[in-house]
Amino acid sequence: MKIVFMGTPDYAATALEALIRSGHEVTAAVPQPDKPKGRSGELVPSPVKLCAAGHGIPVLQPGRIKSPEAIEELRGYEAEVYVVAAFGQILSQEILDMPPLGCLNIHASLLPGYRGASPIQHAILNGEPETGITIMQMDAGIDTGDILYQKTLAIGAEDTSETLTRRLAVLGGEAVTEALALLEQGKLTPKRQREEMSSYAPLIRKEMGRIDFGDSAESIHRKIRAMTPWPSAYTSYGGRQLKIWNAAPVSLENASEGVPGEILETDKDSVTVAAGEGALRIYELQMEGKKRMTVHDFLLGVKLRRGDVLGK
Repeated sequence: MKIVFMGTPDYAATALEALIRSGHEVTAAVPQPDKPKGRSGELVPSPVKLCAAGHGIPVLQPGRIKSPEAIEELRGYEAEVYVVAAFGQILSQEILDMPPLGCLNIHASLLPGYRGASPIQHAILNGEPETGITIMQMDAGIDTGDILYQKTLAIGAEDTSETLTRRLAVLGGEAVTEALALLEQGKLTPKRQREEMSSYAPLIRKEMGRIDFGDSAESIHRKIRAMTPWPSAYTSYGGRQLKIWNAAPVSLENASEGVPGEILETDKDSVTVAAGEGALRIYELQMEGKKRMTVHDFLLGVKLRRGDVLGK
């Protein structure tokens, strides 16, 4: 099947590789324009651009996919279907109507749950036991099109957004190749989404990583996992930002004696902090301006004492 692929990050590049391996003819790849990185401002190509270039696939990088110039260029690439994964731009109705079989989106949730930009993070934040991939027929709404195919995936107790994204990327590649095979055979039956079952996963913002120790230890643990690697979960100590990378909720008899954020225990490998419910045992953290490190290494340079309060 002839395909135009639209996507930008690693999540999308994994799907593009799967389509290429399965024998589909990708006539063009459309990632976002290269972005400047670091102090030098050097433009860095996206994973999808690198993948496409490595396979000799033409690359289009319009600043606005809806522009007349971009649409005209798209028309020059023969395709039966467009496949979209984490592209980063909204497609116009004119583009949605261009390929004979329409546009398929590889969405990282089990729609109609978690529509929107950050379904992986919100699934972890909310303590969902599972998530998955939905292959959806795109329409003019935000993740509101008909469901064509779904595959589920259990969320591990220690999954972070980083690890879960990698696993969902692989599942997305499997799902889209399986769905396209069924589409070619005329065996896909579109299913309308039930609006009463829908939920929304808005874009994660940096300030959403701030830890409120008045929350339960379980909730804080989910936030740490959901905000890894970006924007990271953070608090403060001594007037400086303190990121927490690895922790676990624990039950302590004296947990209720401390105020939220108060250090209850320290040992050479961990620091235990009171939460609104239960306690959080921290194993890996990072002081502002310093490297990420284990508690053991951290305590060699910074003294955290019992009775100190994080977040003040």
